Amino acid sequence: MNARSPLLIAYRALTTIATPLLPAWLLWRLSRGKEDRNRLGERRGLAGLNRPKGRLAWLHGASVGEALALQPLIQRLRARGFNVLLTTGTLTSARVMEDRLSDGVFHQFAPLDSAHYVNRFLDHWRPDIALFAESELWPNMLLEADARGIPLVLVNARVSERSYNRWRQFPGAIRALLGAIDLCLAQSPADATRLMDLGGARVQVAGNLKYDVPALPADPAKLARMRAIVGARPVWLAASTHAGEEEIALAVHCGLLRQFPNLLTIVAPRHPERGGQIAAMARQYGVPVSQRSAGETPGPGSQFYVADTIGELGMFYRVCGIVFVGKSLAGEGGQNPIEPVKLGAAILHGPNVSNFADVYAAIQLESGAIEVRDVEEMASALASLLSDARRLRQTARAASEVVHGMGGACDSIMQAIEPYILQMQIGRN
Repeated sequence: MNARSPLLIAYRALTTIATPLLPAWLLWRLSRGKEDRNRLGERRGLAGLNRPKGRLAWLHGASVGEALALQPLIQRLRARGFNVLLTTGTLTSARVMEDRLSDGVFHQFAPLDSAHYVNRFLDHWRPDIALFAESELWPNMLLEADARGIPLVLVNARVSERSYNRWRQFPGAIRALLGAIDLCLAQSPADATRLMDLGGARVQVAGNLKYDVPALPADPAKLARMRAIVGARPVWLAASTHAGEEEIALAVHCGLLRQFPNLLTIVAPRHPERGGQIAAMARQYGVPVSQRSAGETPGPGSQFYVADTIGELGMFYRVCGIVFVGKSLAGEGGQNPIEPVKLGAAILHGPNVSNFADVYAAIQLESGAIEVRDVEEMASALASLLSDARRLRQTARAASEVVHGMGGACDSIMQAIEPYILQMQIGRN
């Protein structure tokens, strides 16, 4: 593989020079609550666990969404006799994965993209195959793994229009990175076309793994208690919100109170550490607010509930029949609508959903989601769904049928990587 792109040469040189400074940078991130003090070594390639005996598949995803999407694939690889190492790069993903690691599945923080750290990581773990999710194209990680002859597969691969246009400005670099990858398994034909145009040699369309992910779990006791607390109140959820969207939710809430005086609005921010800020904003609006991280519940005196905890979206999706999916009004790209759809929710979203364009297009084609562009449109859509139970059920059912019919990516991926699995078996015999 030719990695002589001037940009890649410069990147590798700069990351090598910067390596002695990275521990200080990690401490800075630690001071901002973005690293785990007890696991900082993992970010420098120092293993926190022993390597298990036998074949090891290394799966890597950036954060929570990617790690969750990889779960069906993890289960299938375990069934084929692999131990699985899952790496991610965020605290939230590590916390969410804690309760989802079955026997033979291990989580580590991904090493920072320094050749020294990556090689230290690879020396310890010695993976037999590496599967990276979506668009995780870290140069040192890819090039060092490729140099060791580790089969590299990009699964659930996607390239947004924005990323595609950016990479086109550096054709040598992206061609070299994609050249390190043995197989690209794209989410959609559009993603496959972009990958091939950028230099991907072996590209197939396998579908989106997120359709195959089981419904998010919920603690039965907590769910029963929350349902009892909410009771018959009209309720909706603004999920995975980004800065600016909570203020929109507050404005919508205030606008609906005349028609629905007992309305409960629940906001689950994408970054739970912003919970205190959101609660303070609600108080400025004069809206009675309670905050889950403070141990509070949305009792009769509360109108606005900040669900600023980790790993409880499955509960709130079950409690709320209407979900606005965030990062689509104030942010860019949108968040995953499949999770609430699988739990029977009707979906509202803004126009900025490029990260899940195919999902939304399919759902909207069957009238399974409603696009809203501002406070007035969101309030109107909510009022319609809250006052028309039949329309609410139809909208949710339409989305659910679409999502159910679009599964199968996990089967396609396992079929595509079967030659690598067979080669490993032959090599060990």
